Amino acid sequence: MALRPVRWLAAATVVATGALSLVVGTTAGALTTAATTATAATAATTATAAAPATAPHPFHSDPSNGKALATPPTTSFCLANFGIHCYQPFQLTKAYNLAALHDHGIDGRGKTIVIVDAFGSPTIAHDLQVFDQTFGLPDPPSFTVRQDAGPVPPFDPTNSDMAGWAFETTLDVEWAHVFAPGAKILLEATPVSETEGVQGFPEIVKAENYAIDHHLGDVISQSFGATEQTFPNNGAIMSLRSAFLNAANHNVTVLASSGDDGATDFQLNLTDLYTMRVNSWPSADPLVTSIGGTMLTLDDNGNRTQPDVVWNDLNSVGGGAGGGGQSSVFPRPNFQNDVRSVTGNHRGTPDISLSAAVDGAVVVYYTFDPTRVGYHLVGGTSEASPEFAGVVAMADQLAGHDLGNINNRLYLLSHARNLTGEVDVTQGNNTFGPFTNSDGTTHTVVGFDAGPGYDLASGNGTIDAAKFVPALAFTPNF
Repeated sequence: MALRPVRWLAAATVVATGALSLVVGTTAGALTTAATTATAATAATTATAAAPATAPHPFHSDPSNGKALATPPTTSFCLANFGIHCYQPFQLTKAYNLAALHDHGIDGRGKTIVIVDAFGSPTIAHDLQVFDQTFGLPDPPSFTVRQDAGPVPPFDPTNSDMAGWAFETTLDVEWAHVFAPGAKILLEATPVSETEGVQGFPEIVKAENYAIDHHLGDVISQSFGATEQTFPNNGAIMSLRSAFLNAANHNVTVLASSGDDGATDFQLNLTDLYTMRVNSWPSADPLVTSIGGTMLTLDDNGNRTQPDVVWNDLNSVGGGAGGGGQSSVFPRPNFQNDVRSVTGNHRGTPDISLSAAVDGAVVVYYTFDPTRVGYHLVGGTSEASPEFAGVVAMADQLAGHDLGNINNRLYLLSHARNLTGEVDVTQGNNTFGPFTNSDGTTHTVVGFDAGPGYDLASGNGTIDAAKFVPALAFTPNF
């Protein structure tokens, strides 16, 4: 997939209050602006079922050109008006059993979540405050924006790339904060928008290394990725891993979204999807925890009405499917030896999954586009990564120290699911298609099925945070 906010979409339905934008992406923000930093990512859309693949960039489908929602929608409202579920913070707080932790002071306090996004958003500090006031959340202890990889260009709300990343930033910041309301947030905004391959990654590496070297954060969330095959060679990827090696040496946890195009992803031309199974980096890096996507079905009160399944809602407006599969670059790491029957001799992704479905989008608030001020919906594995960053921050807090690379722990926890809070996801798949490439040919890339235990669609499944956070905190890292 293009290195981009990993899944953007939009709902093009008009209601009394205006059109509802539905976007899958990630966000990050800050209250204070510090020195410069850079990370790169280009926007990219995902081809939807029975539709042509489109150039990877933040995809806001709003043909009515209407206004954003004036008030946050309920699940019933979204079902009646858009044909999809949508969720407010209290619903995912209940679904993932977060209150059992937050009510006892396990909320990420003392820890810092680092979010890396191109350009950032000029209004994110204000938007987070409104979001918090709307949903009864406390302000984060601190919220900082840095540009350590170089100064970010002036924001232009009419630039679709910048607007896409601002939306991404909004998602990252607001939903990392939902999961860990006591954690500090640091946004590393970078000046280059990555497409596919190497472009933009040097800035990302520089920003992340700065944050690690200066002990600015405890967990890093990345909602972007580039298809492995779009790099010139494997050596090009290996030359860009210094931040991950650095993080491992400093006990910083690094996360990355697994992607929104199921078992395929974008080619170097940014328009066509691969017609074979592919994977993306940095999600496929063994030094990174790969975060996949699930679909939650909740009622207005946040109660599950069905078990969680693999995210695959290609029939929804702007829908997609959770990324996952075998890396063509990295061999099977030791932590996956017990699942070698699934991964073979390759690194398999994802490792764990959280809410990402478009049919199950979360509510965000933004003002960076003066023509669309208000509440919007967003989904994709770009949502899942910052959410899981909040989970890691809570586990770090409870452990009393940073956990660093958690991949060994995740696979150890799967041996006692009832006790450790890893919840198996056994239904769904990440098959992607049909999609039509620029040459007019139509394809479907058959993906992987969920099943008992580890699989290449949901990884080790999802979590019950009340059990999972303490289990993660106190499981030895063998």
